[in-house]
Amino acid sequence: MPVLPADLRALPLFHQITDEHLERLLATFDRRALAAGTTLFREGELADKFLLLVAGEVSIREGEDERFRLKPIQPIGELGTVVGLQRATTAVAATDCEVLTIGVAALIRFFEAHGDVGFPFHHNLLRLVADKVVRDGRLIAEMRTNIIQTQKAMKRMRDALLEAEETPVSRLIYEQMDALIEQNKKGHYLLDVPKHLPLRLRLDDGAPREVVRLSNEWLHVARGAGNMPAKGVEISAVLSSADVEIPVSGTVESVEGDQFVVCLDLLIDDYARALEDLLTRLQMLDVVL
Repeated sequence: MPVLPADLRALPLFHQITDEHLERLLATFDRRALAAGTTLFREGELADKFLLLVAGEVSIREGEDERFRLKPIQPIGELGTVVGLQRATTAVAATDCEVLTIGVAALIRFFEAHGDVGFPFHHNLLRLVADKVVRDGRLIAEMRTNIIQTQKAMKRMRDALLEAEETPVSRLIYEQMDALIEQNKKGHYLLDVPKHLPLRLRLDDGAPREVVRLSNEWLHVARGAGNMPAKGVEISAVLSSADVEIPVSGTVESVEGDQFVVCLDLLIDDYARALEDLLTRLQMLDVVL
């Protein structure tokens, strides 16, 4: 069964693209028939193909659990494909199905040669991402409100435990509650470091290592050109961005693959404020103003 431009235009991704442009785009795709049970892609794989389901059904899974069942006509993992992300889910043909497919490199070449098609396509994709950011922001705001309310309730219960007669059970509950209250503070959450705002950790050997994520207590650091420090080793280093350098020290808590994790010592006030400013700058990347 042929796919018509009108079929695509019903999808937000192809909204307001002309018949002529959609026909040109469709002509670049290959059509593939897939038997039920065929895996289209797996979680963790790099997205290298744009897929459009045109017949049958596809199961989108997280682990062994099915999250969604896609039916025609539907793009599959379009955002991850266009920007080259790793797949967050696994896609399996739930029935015999047919997909239109094109490699990412071929798709980019087509858009470079046909800007009149590429511009509205990417504009629609940006609108989809913006809508998702707004929805995620609303959900995160609700979760943040719940966390704040939970924190306040736990603090009241902790204070009540302090005022009551101490028992082995009350002491255990107090210590667990106090640890949870501390852990839920904003500064303890790890933030990913974007590629366009790199952070480096320079150890005594002088070799800069890429900081992958960080909080006010932890650094996750890529191995880099130098030797991998051993677990338990105490280090002194300089954490640097384009405009700030922060002397830090700490202990290597774990070594995992090509990364090691550092638990930071307490910083003096000036350096602690500089780190807090750096964390705030990274947090702002997740805020839409």
